[in-house]
Amino acid sequence: MIDFDAVIESSYDGIYITDADANTIKINRAYENITGLKREDMLGKNMRELVRDGVISNSATLEVLKTKKSITINQSFKTGKKALVSGSPIFNDSGRITMVVTNVRDVTQLYELNEQLAKHRELSKKYHSEIEAMRSQLLNSTDIIAEDKNMLNTLRMAKRVANVDTTVLLLGETGAGKEEVAKYIHKNSKRSKKQFIKINCGAIPTNLIESELFGYEKGAFTGANKEGKMGLFEISDGGTIFLDEIGELPLDMQVKLLRVLQEREVERIGSVKSIKIDVRVIAATNRNLEDMVAKKIFRQDLYYRLNVVPIVIPSLRDRKGDIAPLVEHFLKGLNKKYELNKSFTKCAMNCFTEYNWPGNVRELKNVVERVVIMSSSDKILESELPIQNKLGILDGKLKDCEEDVNLKEVIEKIELKFINNAFERYGNVRDAARSLGIDASTLVRKRKKYGEKYVLQE
Repeated sequence: MIDFDAVIESSYDGIYITDADANTIKINRAYENITGLKREDMLGKNMRELVRDGVISNSATLEVLKTKKSITINQSFKTGKKALVSGSPIFNDSGRITMVVTNVRDVTQLYELNEQLAKHRELSKKYHSEIEAMRSQLLNSTDIIAEDKNMLNTLRMAKRVANVDTTVLLLGETGAGKEEVAKYIHKNSKRSKKQFIKINCGAIPTNLIESELFGYEKGAFTGANKEGKMGLFEISDGGTIFLDEIGELPLDMQVKLLRVLQEREVERIGSVKSIKIDVRVIAATNRNLEDMVAKKIFRQDLYYRLNVVPIVIPSLRDRKGDIAPLVEHFLKGLNKKYELNKSFTKCAMNCFTEYNWPGNVRELKNVVERVVIMSSSDKILESELPIQNKLGILDGKLKDCEEDVNLKEVIEKIELKFINNAFERYGNVRDAARSLGIDASTLVRKRKKYGEKYVLQE
């Protein structure tokens, strides 16, 4: 004999049973837990009464009795709890309803999660609007591509400092975009209508640096122009001079540059008089100037004079949100230039995003141009990228790829990756094999076989 009371009590769902007149005749423990209501307060009560008194918001039982069909509704209780309620009629042999059985499931947490999700969506919408407003405000006078939060924060700092004539030191890796930020500062400054002069301190021959920067008088040295020559600082008067690779400047030139920054005047080679200049100086380097100061290869006083407002330009791997927009920007320009209609597959774009980009934006631009020129079809695949790792995985994660793959080859390459990682970590075959759950002989055999196979393919 089945004990139906025990079955009802053991149900994970709340169970609520009424008779054909909507009088409560059975409630299980789960219903009490889900709703916070006590069965002694409910048994014998009519559903119409419970709705009228606000104990429950609405009744599935009453709807079932009215329509003679199963129904599901959302229900809330005076305790503050919420539930998903499904009511079903029980008919006798003559087709009359004898009971209504209602299953009750707790959705209070689901409601709370929905409310939180709605709040997050609002915050996300607000944040997106703020970002777009910031982009519009920051980028209205520049060709810089910036959608990533880190880069936008950098540009916000650059715009703030653009309004004053203080010296700025731009720091960051090679190819990160220091020159573009320098131009951005100039374009947003009061000097924007004047000239912007760039000087690569590492590209000028040592014996010509002084004459290039400060100029010379006629007859100052053998081979000099007989009319003399203005230096780049004089040419920049009223505008901005950008000293790129400032860490490459020789020590004797550092002394002369310090005087320019302090006195705002230059002296041509062969001249005994100084020339006053009004110029804004922006310097940039990918080197650690503090280390250079400690090693006595960069003047400390010049370092402090340059380092008034330092701005660090984030590397491309620290502004991944800019990678896809940059790729699209470069691709659009190349398609127009070469009258092409090329695009990258989703998998190729994933590869762009996951790659580490040690050469930063400069490397990205070169890679895009190379594959656009060399690809044989309009749809550029990941396999055509010089940066892809040919494993279908990056940073240990399978990528969502739309291209055809050789499953056997992919599995072999993944095995090789994990074998090499284990061997690197443990330093010996036995421990590496144990960590992977294979025999040492199997590890050696596969490492040799796959290693030779895919090294040759590379």
